[in-house]
Amino acid sequence: MKLGYRLIIYILLFSPAISVAQNANTIIPPKEQELKDTARQTDLIDIGKAFFKIKPKRIEARSDKRVTFSFLPFGTNVPGGTGRALVTSTTAGIYFGPRSTTNISTASFAPYWNLGARFGLPLRTSIWLPENTWTIQGDTRFLVYPQFTWGLGNGQDDRRSFVNYKYIRFYQTALKRIKPYLYAGLGYNLDYHFNINSDEPNIELPEFTNYAYGTDGNSFASGLSLNLLYDTRNNAINPLPGAYFNAVYRINPTFLGSNQDWRSLYLDARKYVYMNPNKKNQQNTLAFWSYFWTVFEGNAPYLDLPSIGWDPNNRSGRGIDQNRYRGKSLMYLESEYRRDITNNGLLGFVVFANATTVSGSGNFLTSWHPAAGTGLRIKFNKASNTNIGIDYGVSKGFSSIFLNLGEAF
Repeated sequence: MKLGYRLIIYILLFSPAISVAQNANTIIPPKEQELKDTARQTDLIDIGKAFFKIKPKRIEARSDKRVTFSFLPFGTNVPGGTGRALVTSTTAGIYFGPRSTTNISTASFAPYWNLGARFGLPLRTSIWLPENTWTIQGDTRFLVYPQFTWGLGNGQDDRRSFVNYKYIRFYQTALKRIKPYLYAGLGYNLDYHFNINSDEPNIELPEFTNYAYGTDGNSFASGLSLNLLYDTRNNAINPLPGAYFNAVYRINPTFLGSNQDWRSLYLDARKYVYMNPNKKNQQNTLAFWSYFWTVFEGNAPYLDLPSIGWDPNNRSGRGIDQNRYRGKSLMYLESEYRRDITNNGLLGFVVFANATTVSGSGNFLTSWHPAAGTGLRIKFNKASNTNIGIDYGVSKGFSSIFLNLGEAF
């Protein structure tokens, strides 16, 4: 291989991660070895160092505050019917306390551009203070986000409208531990959609959606949230055995700037069952996810209504077009089987299935929309257990490939 091509591969895949991963792979305190033995695993960083014959120097100092950093540029389809996009996904992980008693804190920044009118700057953070006494969750975004909408309820596949809008989100939540794994706290949530209009001059969105609030011009929602969190996972990037439950009750009063008084409730439950507890380095996990999302007591803006693919991390509905189902209430179920292909953990696969039901037409609990798919996993950074996920999902009338750093849930 020519030197120029070798250099390009080095820059794209390994240079952002190697400098911080070298220390992580050469300094392993005994206590950390008991928790997770990474020496027997292989990731793309190891392959890159072997390929380019990089031999990191051994550093004698020890530190629990080790940073892991994963960077990946790729092209993929973006949801909502806007074609392909260039995505640069960066995930950083750091321990702010002893690894034995503190969860890994993460920050994910994934700017994207579809080489046209759509781009986004999303930043998500999950901070765990020493001994897990506090956790601070953040979600900040600026999006120029034209996409299809099908109105409320199940809609018709061929009856859709292309909606232009810009979006600013600012969510911050602080939760204090009240007992092991259980947290409670307060948050502030801001959603500002503006320049809302249909791309088709003969379509009026309020008439098309049969919904008058937040379908023309702009919408502003500003509210406080009451939060309850139960989390026994030790790594949100790639959860191993554990459970997760999150309840968010949000109040959006007009005195905080909201266009209308309205409230919402979001309940999210996940369970991870490890199928081979005798081999801690081998992925063999059943994962289950469900959430229920509803709005009530007022008229929530149209773009703030529950919608598939608009869960807090935008990971639901693999195999379903984002925004396809929207209503005042939405329920989602998903299960996934995760398994290593190679003994060193470099390659793995997943098989998943999900189903969605939404209010607005038909019977809420009997009108389900299924999807299913499979995916490949490539270990990008074993220190943070970060995988590159390449998933293919399919549902009635739609299929797509999804690429991510980290697991879907």
